Amino acid sequence: MIAPSTFGLSSEARNLHWLLSNLVEEVPGILSVAVVSSDGLLLLSSDPGRNAEAREARSEKRTGPRGSAADLATVVSGIGSLTVGTSKLMDFGGVKHTMVTMDEGSLFVMNISDGSLLGVHGSADCDMSVVAYHMALFVGRAGHVLTPELRSELRKNLESESTGSPR
Repeated sequence: MIAPSTFGLSSEARNLHWLLSNLVEEVPGILSVAVVSSDGLLLLSSDPGRNAEAREARSEKRTGPRGSAADLATVVSGIGSLTVGTSKLMDFGGVKHTMVTMDEGSLFVMNISDGSLLGVHGSADCDMSVVAYHMALFVGRAGHVLTPELRSELRKNLESESTGSPR
């Protein structure tokens, strides 16, 4: 997690941090994770350095978005917006999840609640069904607590971590 100091956070925010850490640590092949609000702002993210040893063992190639959790959040938000527009155009109902497979990895995007999204970047050798299953568990556990108040708290926490200012 990005400087996962949870001191001063509500129990709901601490639980979401724990759920995200657990997702990254327990599921093989996950390289980075971002939780994005409906307006495209990063709420929670994994630390790309957390899985550095596993990535280096697999490949010397770049294994994630170009440098920041904000990059993954931007991609997740864009894909989420595109798929929502597509579902409205096609009139098939709401989008549940989206998967993009590439030569060197996969990107999974799943709706959480109220337009919030969970994005997971996985390695080329990750088991997509295992990743999707664990994402669904995260969404089921996080969806009911991701209220506007909690989203605001998480944004403020990220802002204070990036500026180094006290909460």
